[in-house]
Amino acid sequence: MRQWKIGILLFNEVEVLDFAGPFEVLSISTYPGTNLKPFDVKTVAQTKETVRARNGLQVVPDYSFTDDISFDILIIPGGYGAEEIEIYNDVVIGWIKDQMSKVSLMTSVCTGAFLLAKAGLLDGKSATTHWMDMDRLEKEFPKVTVKRGVKYVDAGSIITSGGISAGMNMSFYLIVKLLGKEVARTTAKRMEYDISF
Repeated sequence: MRQWKIGILLFNEVEVLDFAGPFEVLSISTYPGTNLKPFDVKTVAQTKETVRARNGLQVVPDYSFTDDISFDILIIPGGYGAEEIEIYNDVVIGWIKDQMSKVSLMTSVCTGAFLLAKAGLLDGKSATTHWMDMDRLEKEFPKVTVKRGVKYVDAGSIITSGGISAGMNMSFYLIVKLLGKEVARTTAKRMEYDISF
């Protein structure tokens, strides 16, 4: 039974549910009839300093960029910190770009798509983001085909999702993609989360 290593990027002013939603969905999943977890979910940031998420929530990352750690799947959340701060942080953008050659799947939640786009990873691909930011994504990154009215877009090695709670929909989609509907349904039932597939 395989275990995928999942990294969730953190930064100041990250939207809380953007990272906490996928963390919850993926970290509580188990293989049918066992207590074995298919996903080892950790957080990573530029440094190990405490991150101040939106509205003051403080989180201490598990890893920093300098740690010897590799991930199978990387989740890039959004929020004010992504679209107005980290998009101008060359260290973060460079790290994301470098990770693309190392992970099996690169994903984003909400305006985390802007960080993927800034790294050039969405060029020639379809993607989505928070509905309030779709026009900006189209204008600033014309090589990206923005999809509206969807919770997530699977573009092969990159999956993007809409705003905030849509990251949870994407996380359930990931479970279906990797493990099947039974695991996804069991996880959703445990969380009392409504899913349809």
